[in-house]
Amino acid sequence: MTTEPARTPAVVSAVSAPSLNAEAGAAATAAPTVAEPSDPEAGTATAVPSAGTATAGPPAADGPTAALPGLPQALSTRARTLAGAVRRRCADLARIESPSGDAPRLNALAEELAAGFRATGATAHREAGPAGDHLLLQWDGQDESLPHLLVVGHHDTVWPVGTLEDWPVTEQDGILTGPGVIDMKGGLAVLEGAFALLADLGQRPHRTVRLVVVSDEEVGSPDGRRLVERQLRGAAAVLGLEPPHPDGRLKTARRGSSRVRLTVTGREAHAGNDAAEGVSAVDELVDQLVAVRGLACQPGTELNAGRISGGTRANVVAGRAEAELGLRFATAEAQRRTLDNLARLAALRPGARVRTEVLSSRPAWPERAANPLLRHVRSLAAVLGQQLDGGPAGGAGDTNLPGSRGLPTLDGFGAVGAGAHARHEHIRIDQLAPRIALLAALLAVPLPRLRDRAEG
Repeated sequence: MTTEPARTPAVVSAVSAPSLNAEAGAAATAAPTVAEPSDPEAGTATAVPSAGTATAGPPAADGPTAALPGLPQALSTRARTLAGAVRRRCADLARIESPSGDAPRLNALAEELAAGFRATGATAHREAGPAGDHLLLQWDGQDESLPHLLVVGHHDTVWPVGTLEDWPVTEQDGILTGPGVIDMKGGLAVLEGAFALLADLGQRPHRTVRLVVVSDEEVGSPDGRRLVERQLRGAAAVLGLEPPHPDGRLKTARRGSSRVRLTVTGREAHAGNDAAEGVSAVDELVDQLVAVRGLACQPGTELNAGRISGGTRANVVAGRAEAELGLRFATAEAQRRTLDNLARLAALRPGARVRTEVLSSRPAWPERAANPLLRHVRSLAAVLGQQLDGGPAGGAGDTNLPGSRGLPTLDGFGAVGAGAHARHEHIRIDQLAPRIALLAALLAVPLPRLRDRAEG
């Protein structure tokens, strides 16, 4: 692991450029002087509204920003000023292609991200991985005795190199589109903007914030998971930078997921002269996939056959074939049952062999009836004039791990838009400022008590 101390890079991030500081005008000069409140986790929880639709309006006298007078207006005003720079930052990041597994390109993007976050006051560590460097960044808090706030993200995308040639990053009618803009170059840019906003107002996060950016999330974080796991210990809460639901709602639960490779070995032979002496791995794989589809009909399990390959020529009985499967699970029991059944697959043809390999796996993160972290975020959104709610999501990500363990977890703090993993991937430019302000408020305001003492 290499350590890079905080410093101002030669080229300062667009989000925190001095010229933008000048644009702040009265917003920056009117930054409130904040009196540090006592930590709510050590006593009574911060007062928050009951569950329901948030409504715009000024904060209540005992609301979450009561100890930070003037902060909501300052955040909202400054966020609108920074939104243009964040939009440009997102576009610039998307123009750095970073497909999973391409270590040189991922490392180049990691250095760019580290420089941008260092300009907002972070220290940056790059940790080598087999498919590209991961990043661990930290911002010191006003009260470093408090448990840290963990944020998780990734800088790999599903798009192969060359995608920009026929799908360039473009902006039109309030929409920014391009490969990776929402998953998750937009989320990384928004978080950079939130920290830049706090720096412009002379603020620091209430508690230490750690950000883990992994290079292999889109393939299940087989190596990056260890970094996330390491930072969970002692975390007060975990936030994810994945995109929210298309309507802006946060993600309060996720299905479990596993990537499984089926490999079939047969016996090659001449398809015309000696076909009877061969054992077709392709035919065996096809029959195995039919059987596997039956497993996916079980309650709580979904299957996608994402990739199939095998054989060499039409006149050769295939000696090898394989398929990569993506499975989604509503419950931990469905995940265990399905993976056990896949592990017991047996060849249907004499002379064929079938091997099952779990490439990566994430546990199901169930919905919980009580969600004080969501209530807190909704109350912050309300004092910023935003309406916000949350709901479970079908996809999986690095927040599955803390969520499955009962840690206070929310995902979907990235840019608002739609089309992840599709050619209509885009973000809504008009929603950048509200997201920047919301994240900045969440970083600056004390957390309420999120767990009972007995839970840790």
